[in-house]
Amino acid sequence: MDDIKSVVKGLIAHTSEENWFEFKDSWYDAVGIGEYISSMSNAAAMCGKENAYVIWGVDNVTHKLTNTSFDFHRDVKGEPLEHFLARQIVPDMNFVFHEISIKGKRIVVLTIPAAKLIPTSFNGNRFIRIGSSKVNLNKYPERESKLFDVLRNGLPTMESTESYEENLTFRKLFLYYEDRGIVLNKDTFKKNLGLLTKDGRYNLLAQLVSDNSQIPVRVSIFRGMDKASPLYSVREFGNSCILISLDKVLEYGDVINIMQADETNRVVERMEVPLFDQNAFREAIINAFVHNAWIDGNAPMITIYSNRIEILSRGTLAPKQTLEGFFLGESVPVNRRLSDIFLQLHISERSGRGVPVITQVYGKEAFEFRENSIVVTIPFEKILPDVGDKVGDKVGDKVGDKEKNLNPTHELILREMRNNPNITQPQLMEIAGIGKTAIQNNISFLRKNGYIKRVGSNKNGYWQVL
Repeated sequence: MDDIKSVVKGLIAHTSEENWFEFKDSWYDAVGIGEYISSMSNAAAMCGKENAYVIWGVDNVTHKLTNTSFDFHRDVKGEPLEHFLARQIVPDMNFVFHEISIKGKRIVVLTIPAAKLIPTSFNGNRFIRIGSSKVNLNKYPERESKLFDVLRNGLPTMESTESYEENLTFRKLFLYYEDRGIVLNKDTFKKNLGLLTKDGRYNLLAQLVSDNSQIPVRVSIFRGMDKASPLYSVREFGNSCILISLDKVLEYGDVINIMQADETNRVVERMEVPLFDQNAFREAIINAFVHNAWIDGNAPMITIYSNRIEILSRGTLAPKQTLEGFFLGESVPVNRRLSDIFLQLHISERSGRGVPVITQVYGKEAFEFRENSIVVTIPFEKILPDVGDKVGDKVGDKVGDKEKNLNPTHELILREMRNNPNITQPQLMEIAGIGKTAIQNNISFLRKNGYIKRVGSNKNGYWQVL
């Protein structure tokens, strides 16, 4: 029973119910329970889980224990409930009711094995979970087709999914390995890195590490605290070998992580405080890349607001990963072959330290588990706000002392460039309320006197405040 207790404790730690587990108080409906067995068995197969669970004695909103009165020993028209259910479940499965006590509260757990060879049905009907609802599967032919495919071939992976095209090149991949002292064998690298399907065609992993992955990776910057605020810029780092895209995002994190002067309780020297913890940011970005559900065709999404960075990776925890194990740092790769490449290149260690590094700085509340994604929030640690600073002001508005020998326009340009390294001259003209020539003269002054420099080309580069 200790294993069942661990399951319950792990599930109530989730922020919301998922397709493969359901919380009830003392609800009872014999037919409804049968339909849940069908729908959740099929949902567990779709999610790659070994079992699904219905748990009585847990509030489905607060996830607090409620001490259920649910009785699974009752009869249904003279027939024991378990026999009534087993008689109408096809194919036969070993679903089990468990009665346990946690903190003095009575809890009942129904363990439902995932569908194996064919979808699980009840009373001749196949059900599936969509969100928190159970629905008849025959009304959703695409989901039914996907379920049959999963039962026949297993869950799709980066290795088993064919690339969008076969005309792939890997020059950047070879150079990336060479920069780290590893020489790839041109004749065997495709097999060694797992870049081919069983049929010998390029797979999605091959596309991801090719010279043109065709998958965009973007960093969006908003002026305020949500997406309703003005969008300042969108930086594009994708459509290249994903290893290079990752490096560029990490480098960009260095650019925006401005140092701030903290003169609180100053005695001799003032402290330099970064806007956010660089190690936590790095671990969050690497985890987002290596564990992202790339088979959906979407990259991680990085969004910068005035008070935080949100790093969203698609998908959920690995099928055999628990929430407790996740926070303890028990590493279970979602994309094993991609994880192997990261490990080989010393990008990640697979030591499980990434999540603990983040939680040590920002706590478990830094993680939000949504239905189809995981979001890590990196808050900004702003020092010494300017007079008149308001909620929603821009990144960099609260940075240290003002520079000497700079006029208000110079200070405004520096502040805007700190906030948005990709800001354009037309945007600066609008913000400052001056013409093109005046903006160019002010930028020229700042460059000449070493306050700023342009990194990269005029078209694709960015501003760095020195």
